[in-house]
Amino acid sequence: MKILVLGNMGYVGPAVIRELTARHPSAIVHGYDSAYFAHCLTNAHTLPEQRLTQQFFGDVRDLSEQALAGYDAVVQLAAVSNDPMGDRFAGVTEAINQDATISIAKAAARAGVRNFVFASSCSVYGVAEGGPRTEADPVAPMTAYARSKIGSEDALADIDGDMVITSLRFATACGMSDRLRLDLVLNDFVAGALSDGRITVLSDGSPWRPLIDVADMARAIDWAIQRSADNGGRILRVNTGCNERNHQVRDLAAAVAEALPGTEVSINTEAPVDSRSYQVDFSLFARLAPHHQPQMTLAKSISQLVEGLRGMNFADTQFRTSPLVRLRVLQGHIDSGRLSEDLRWHSR
Repeated sequence: MKILVLGNMGYVGPAVIRELTARHPSAIVHGYDSAYFAHCLTNAHTLPEQRLTQQFFGDVRDLSEQALAGYDAVVQLAAVSNDPMGDRFAGVTEAINQDATISIAKAAARAGVRNFVFASSCSVYGVAEGGPRTEADPVAPMTAYARSKIGSEDALADIDGDMVITSLRFATACGMSDRLRLDLVLNDFVAGALSDGRITVLSDGSPWRPLIDVADMARAIDWAIQRSADNGGRILRVNTGCNERNHQVRDLAAAVAEALPGTEVSINTEAPVDSRSYQVDFSLFARLAPHHQPQMTLAKSISQLVEGLRGMNFADTQFRTSPLVRLRVLQGHIDSGRLSEDLRWHSR
């Protein structure tokens, strides 16, 4: 098997590379990344890309059909990857997350790629009342990030040919990584508890948020690169996570406080309605991928985050303005003149 992982040098990529190279030791696994966050290593004893057969550097907006020739599977992780970045770079979010994804998928189909895997998001459900959302329920994307995900899914569904296309609607990512992000709800809570003994919940705590650990995201991707058309159809959109990990935000804060006794929890009871609140039904994923189901519990995700952050001697009470928040990294590149406003590297 020959596998190409696009956007492998972000938060999720190291876990995906670890999983794929472990599961398929004889496979050729390549990475392709713009390297915005290459330097954002966290408690990693070796460079994650050391596991790869080869690492390529470039912008997914420029990836050619010729570069995709010979691959059995392409995994599209590359994205402007959360709501604050989507708000700051709305045009670029559409160009990278949606336009580039569609262009690459069409080129991959022409090049004979067998499986195309797109990292989508359950955020497409927006504010969804009335019980867990299934794949058949209407979507209500509230942000540029979510709109780029559903726009990509819709276009991918129209690609003709034999290529098996899987859009994994991931729950909210969490967990320790060789390139940790703290601009994610559970990771933020653990960082606040460790650095300041305090968790600040910006909402009133009631919004629902399903979670999936990056290790479990990697397991799902391993399933998707091997999926056949008779297991879910040639074109598949599937909620990816598990029903046991639908949580309200206040319960996430309480779980972190329980793991780190003495932590104070502050909830903003006057907060406006959150732009994302949804429970998700993951039954289809459970039926289609019984051997690739999530294994990480909430307690285990928290304990690994605590262990990883302590291993970094983490104590930064101002972490929300640090390089562990991806928007700050991109803005730092721009302020230094390394990146343009459309997130293109300036030549030196």
